[in-house]
Amino acid sequence: MKMSVSPFNNWLMIAPWSWRGFAGSLLIVVASSVLQLILLAFDAPMDFAAFFPAVFAAGFIAGKPAGVFAAILAIPLVWWMFLPPAFEFGPLTPGAHDEIKFFFLGSILLVYLSDLCREIVTLNATQKR
Repeated sequence: MKMSVSPFNNWLMIAPWSWRGFAGSLLIVVASSVLQLILLAFDAPMDFAAFFPAVFAAGFIAGKPAGVFAAILAIPLVWWMFLPPAFEFGPLTPGAHDEIKFFFLGSILLVYLSDLCREIVTLNATQKR
């Protein structure tokens, strides 16, 4: 009896260094910035809140390079859009330095966790065939 593989596994297999991986990562970061603007409209000033899931999603869908790309892209984007003064690169306060450091460290952990989850799903999909 042949087991069918879910269609979820077909789009999950984006090659890690492909242009599709980086383009998908860029789209995820743009969607996260829109979500962050919505959170800001509801007076929830968490500067990097929407970008943690973006780093995980990019790493899960397209591998480590896309996750790192999302994290590196998110830092100047948040600095420009969400840290005061908004929409300009102003000097960073000590609190902003700490937020960037914690986001960077959390992103490293999320990239490795997402890559581990990607490997587990890939291994599980190949074992079912």
